[in-house]
Amino acid sequence: MSAILQNGALLEKAVEPAVAISTDEKVTRTERLAARGIVFGHRKSRFGPWVLKFLPPLLGLAMLVLVWQIIAAKNSNFPTPLVTWDAALKLFADPFYSNGPNDQGIGWNILASLKRVAVGFGLAAVVGIPLGFMIGRFKFVAGMFNPIVSLLKPVSPLAWLPIGLLVFKAADPAAIWSIFICSIWPMIINTAVGVQRVPQDYMNVARVLNLSEWKIITKILLPSVLPYMLTGVRLAIGTAWLVIVAAEMLTGGVGIGFWVWDEWNNLNVPHIIIAIVVIGVVGLALEQALVFLAKSFTYEEVGS
Repeated sequence: MSAILQNGALLEKAVEPAVAISTDEKVTRTERLAARGIVFGHRKSRFGPWVLKFLPPLLGLAMLVLVWQIIAAKNSNFPTPLVTWDAALKLFADPFYSNGPNDQGIGWNILASLKRVAVGFGLAAVVGIPLGFMIGRFKFVAGMFNPIVSLLKPVSPLAWLPIGLLVFKAADPAAIWSIFICSIWPMIINTAVGVQRVPQDYMNVARVLNLSEWKIITKILLPSVLPYMLTGVRLAIGTAWLVIVAAEMLTGGVGIGFWVWDEWNNLNVPHIIIAIVVIGVVGLALEQALVFLAKSFTYEEVGS
């Protein structure tokens, strides 16, 4: 028995160096492969981040086009992606032609819609942001306006269009009014929430230093509220672009919404699909521009 144990001990002693050598060789081989850019069968590539960034969106668009082609194959009235592409090439060959008020290129219609959005959105910012500051800063003002905001915010923006037509007697200011009334709520709410979330210690320091209300707003509230305010602006611009398309369908005139409705009356389905894509691209561009602006302001505040 002792001989067996001794033999077992000898066997363990004999095996230990072999295992150690094998482990060292494995570690050395892994380090060698890692230095060459190969670890566990995966090769490192400088194009890896670019593939992960661009491949999923391209696959998503390809899947969308495939579904589109399947729908078009089963419905003869629905244009295929190739037919729509050909129509888009012809349409954007001269986007700014003008043959009268009811026959203009898609470029003029987009610019007309953007102009209405800019006016209505600008008016909403001029009114909504200061009002949000007042609601967040003063409890008495909050008590006055909170019920009004809670009551009117859920109302569909298009429900305000008849009121605009009744008051302004014209389609263009009525559409601007609809944009104004739908854009103002996100600005008021987000700005007020940002003011209410300013740390109380900041306000105590301002009270101790006997700062004026203007300095409190410009030196304390505005830097703290800026991220909330810009979030409200970004939400408002997306809503405004949605509303203008629907408002122009109802009011007529020049604009991308009216253009879509006019193409429907002409049964020009490829142009309708093109308009849908254009509306999405313009809305995305507006939102991304405001996201970039918000990040720029945020970084400046952090840096300062």
